[in-house]
Amino acid sequence: MRQHRLAAAVALVGLVLAGCDQQAAVELKTPAQKASYGIGLNMGRSLAQEGMDDLDSKAVAQGIEDALAKREQRLKDEELMEAFAFLQQRSEERMAKLNEETAAAGKKFLEENGKREGVTTTQSGLQYEVLKKAEGAQPKPTDVVTVHYEGRLTDGQVFDSSIERGSPIDLPVSGVIPGWVEGLQLMHVGEKYKFYIPSELAYGEQSPSPAIPANSVLVFDVELLGIKPVDGDEEQQ
Repeated sequence: MRQHRLAAAVALVGLVLAGCDQQAAVELKTPAQKASYGIGLNMGRSLAQEGMDDLDSKAVAQGIEDALAKREQRLKDEELMEAFAFLQQRSEERMAKLNEETAAAGKKFLEENGKREGVTTTQSGLQYEVLKKAEGAQPKPTDVVTVHYEGRLTDGQVFDSSIERGSPIDLPVSGVIPGWVEGLQLMHVGEKYKFYIPSELAYGEQSPSPAIPANSVLVFDVELLGIKPVDGDEEQQ
């Protein structure tokens, strides 16, 4: 099944790659043209993330042309399946190596970061800094809180930010990644913390999006703005 998906992905991105040598003739004006470009762009990024950024665009274009013209295919099904299996295995090996490197880099980062003055490491491995103190209420696991935040990788690349969007969000304390669940309960309303979250307290070996590689240590600036009222209680400040 994965090989069939790979074949479909290759074919899709090939529609874009086939026109790379004729970019001057490509128009991106109509909704259909823009959507077509977006599909190819997203698929290309996905394939590149999986380590398949060396596909032969001319061979892809030839395959599409033969299919559309209903010509006899130039390779047997057995040869194609063998090639797809090779690409899939190579992709998995590359990703495994990358994941190992990311995990090692994250471990080293946390070891060094934990030595800095002002950084506290909890028993779980969560690290945090208090950027702004306050005396407000502390949330419980059953609470919903209002926060402003910005999430970055250890190299400083921002992958999500309510601050950039200009709008804080409400979220259940127990409905987020483990590092947040623990960290939010350390905070008082009005405080700002910086969390350094080990991958095992974040997304672990899973990658929730291309912006967050597997095994990534995540860094968050979090401001706890309030605790939402529950069952008729007043909002806690």
